[in-house]
Amino acid sequence: MDIAARFGRNLSRARRRAHLSQEELGIRATLHRTEIGLLERGERLPRIDTLIKVAGALEIPPAELIEGIEWSPGSTRIGKFKMKAEEPEPN
Repeated sequence: MDIAARFGRNLSRARRRAHLSQEELGIRATLHRTEIGLLERGERLPRIDTLIKVAGALEIPPAELIEGIEWSPGSTRIGKFKMKAEEPEPN
């Protein structure tokens, strides 16, 4: 799973938990609903201002939307992102 997909999964989960449609979330975050869809499908990564808007609209800390995404520093030249193991979704 890549960074965009993990962010999208976190966003989708938080939006459903808040009982909001993509359109309702878009209105609350002053974004178009298609932007919310692109983010949820992992087709786009948010800029920092978009991350803050979406988290604020969902009334959650921004860290919740980037949960499971970590940066692993390498040598002085190489670093990489890594994904934490996912927890199973509750039924």
